[in-house]
Parts: sequence; C-alpha cells; structure tokens
Amino acid sequence: MAIRAVFFDLGGVIIRTEFQAPRQRLADRLNMEYEDLVRLVFESETSRTASLGQLSVGEHWAAVAKRLGRPASEADTLYAEFFAGDVIDRDLIAFIRSLRPAYHTGVISNAWGDMRSYLAAQKFDDAFDSLTISAEVGMLKPDPRIYRRALEQAGVRPAESIFVDDTPANVDACIDLGMAGIVFKDREQTLNEIKRLI
Repeated sequence: MAIRAVFFDLGGVIIRTEFQAPRQRLADRLNMEYEDLVRLVFESETSRTASLGQLSVGEHWAAVAKRLGRPASEADTLYAEFFAGDVIDRDLIAFIRSLRPAYHTGVISNAWGDMRSYLAAQKFDDAFDSLTISAEVGMLKPDPRIYRRALEQAGVRPAESIFVDDTPANVDACIDLGMAGIVFKDREQTLNEIKRLI
C-alpha cells in the first residue's frame, strides 16, 4: 500500500537540545545534577498532567520552581534557561514542507498546552497539515489511541503512513498498529529512511 502520510514527533526530532551548556549551567546554579533537573522537568507528575492537558504550562513550571526551592516568580526565567540550548532543525522542516502536497504531513507529540502557539511563533506550523498534541487530545504516546486520532485526522490507514520518533517505545507502538516506524538518530539517517519508504 502506498504511503500517503508522514508524521513526526517534535521534541528530540524537530526540536533538539543541541547545546547542553545552558542547562548544565542552570543545574550547577541550582546545585543539582543535570539528569535530575531533566527528570524534574519532563518526568514529574506535573509534567505528565500538563502533557495530558490537565494543568497549564505555567502551573507546571510554578511547581518546578517550588520543588527547586525557588519563588514562583522565577518560573519564567527557569523555563527560558532550561530551553536555551534547544535548536529547531530548519533543514528538516524544509524537507517536511517539500513533502506537501503529495503527502499529508503531521505531528504526533507528547507536549504541553503551549506547543501549538510555539510552532506558530517560530513560524513552522505551516509545514504540517495536522497537529496531534497530547495536551489537546488528553492521551500520551505510546497509547495507541493517539496514533489512531492522527490517522483519522489525516484520513489514512495505518499502512499508508510513516511515523518518526526518537523514543523506540513510541515507534514500536505505531508499528504494532500497522504504521511504518523510524527511530530518529539524526537528520540524514531519517531522511534516507523516509525516502526509501515513499
């Protein structure tokens, strides 16, 4: 069956932490390990709740500040410092744009409620025909329902689609549904695999 849709994760694929130094400086300033800071931001209960759309981004970061022993007024500063080393892969976005209109392009992302506005502010929301964001749909990868939601939006069958994610468990889940899955390692490897499949 011919491929008609290509879906991408955001964090770790299109938006990547290419420079660890800003986050390391923040960890040092807070007298904690880099990995512990990352876990606090991404693996805490408030992060999960925000990723399901049950808590705002501001409330999550206020909770992060509290757990770090910092006042809630510092939440925005902590957010900015934490993500200062993140880079948007504009070359990958250019490739995604080139797939249209021959292919439906979409996002399937475990993300907080500010992701859609972030994409618009960074001017690459136009690269996608559909956005399936966990905070908006109330479900998280690797729950098969989030993939089905994306497929329904695109109007395609699993066998007509590809999904790219940097987390193997999320790719395994899409493969279980009958989608083609690619584990993102770097841009060149990913583009080669997509081109081979389409």
